[in-house]
Amino acid sequence: MVQAVLAVVPVVSVVLTGLFAGLFFAFSVAVMPGLRRVGDRVMIATMQGVNVAILNPLFALVFLGAPVAALGTVVLFAVGGAWAAAGWAAAGAAALVAVLVVTFAANIPRNNALEEAGAAEDIADPAAVRGAFETAWVPWNHVRTWLSAVALVSGAVAVAVG
Repeated sequence: MVQAVLAVVPVVSVVLTGLFAGLFFAFSVAVMPGLRRVGDRVMIATMQGVNVAILNPLFALVFLGAPVAALGTVVLFAVGGAWAAAGWAAAGAAALVAVLVVTFAANIPRNNALEEAGAAEDIADPAAVRGAFETAWVPWNHVRTWLSAVALVSGAVAVAVG
């Protein structure tokens, strides 16, 4: 049983972190560049819809599960005396915690401001609302993408050396 936990938790951590990183990567390389090509009201309405749709149990599992599994991996490797693996896992966990900080400090406030602007068709100056959203949200999403990629690589190395 203990061996199964030692084998499964680090792998689950890497899988969840990969999903985590992939989500942010998809926004960086496809979703936001695609939305850059559409009108202000379409972009606002689309992001408002995405911000509602993403709040679901599967997203919550990945968003909260990846850091929890990464921290569990650190503990398991440390308790087992696999210090190199624990160090790599700790680096990955720290990067995931940094992603959470960025998300709650930078991206979610922009999402909330977009929602508070009202329905896209009712906004008096959609270009201003869009500009206020994109100029902050997009660069911070790139930061989340890189941090989660660092977390993924660190977690994979931890599994490899553990």
